[in-house]
Amino acid sequence: MYICICNAVTEKDIQKAVSKGASSIAMLSELTLLGKDCGCCTEEAHRVLKQCAGKPSRT
Repeated sequence: MYICICNAVTEKDIQKAVSKGASSIAMLSELTLLGKDCGCCTEEAHRVLKQCAGKPSRT
């Protein structure tokens, strides 16, 4: 599912960024460009980030 339409960032992209160490919206933004345009996605991105927190990474 797309989380950030402006920059085509998907839930899977967020999961990958979390597995690389992203632990905040700012870090997600640096790795994926999430929220760099309109910022409407940050609330949903925060939900996904919290959901990913604590899950073992899959590689």
